[in-house]
Amino acid sequence: MQYSELYRVKPGRPAALSKRDTRDTADAEKKSHGRKQLTANVKALADLQHRFYADGRHALLIVLQGMDAAGKDGTIRHVLSGVNPQGCRVHAFKQPSDRELRQDFLWRIHQHTPRRGMIGIFNRSHYEDVLIVRVRKLAPKPVWTKRYDHINAFEKLLADNHVHILKFFLHISKDEQKKRFLRRQKDQTRNWKLSPSDAEERKLWDEYMEAYEAALAKCSTGYAPWFVIPSDRKWFRNLAVSQIIREKLESLDLRYPEPVFDVSKISFD
Repeated sequence: MQYSELYRVKPGRPAALSKRDTRDTADAEKKSHGRKQLTANVKALADLQHRFYADGRHALLIVLQGMDAAGKDGTIRHVLSGVNPQGCRVHAFKQPSDRELRQDFLWRIHQHTPRRGMIGIFNRSHYEDVLIVRVRKLAPKPVWTKRYDHINAFEKLLADNHVHILKFFLHISKDEQKKRFLRRQKDQTRNWKLSPSDAEERKLWDEYMEAYEAALAKCSTGYAPWFVIPSDRKWFRNLAVSQIIREKLESLDLRYPEPVFDVSKISFD
């Protein structure tokens, strides 16, 4: 089964988050099977990334979004554990600095987009400017409503310059988020991951779902698709994301470049 088709938000169609099962596991019936397939995917991604880097004709941008505790860090850790760090860059977008706030909202994003041969991973992204900015009313509605078009134009610019874009919304239920927060609260080694703001943001769950619905529907395109990944079960979340990335890289006909000289004539005496 191609997860890229199963979980893709079709362009111009609603994301219908309330109708999507956060505990879905598609055709992966058992956790043990899912972990076995994930292991195979991680190994395959390591080989594909090696060729991707050598080929040098493409770049790949992976965008991870989701409510707090949805598993953005865990997805990066488990799915991309096998790739060479030399060919991969992760950037986590926090609250913008004073300097960044004096620029257009995409200025700080563009600086971290991957060059050809590289895989870039965004832990949160430019979509925060139509999510938290909308929910927390950090900008007037006439400002943030224009940003959907700005984002689509920005992503089209990247796509036209050989940047392949995969955007994942890690979809968890409100109940599952609470369970994860409580586990962090009880585990001293994970207390540091909690913040008082987590509880405040949780109160705005419905508003965030509305904001995500709009962003996914307005900004899932043929050149930069959104995928809604069921994420209550961490093992399946990792499997689905790894499978979609693998499918994309396998579709690119990656090749090792031909040498521009006769390598047989190099002497190592």
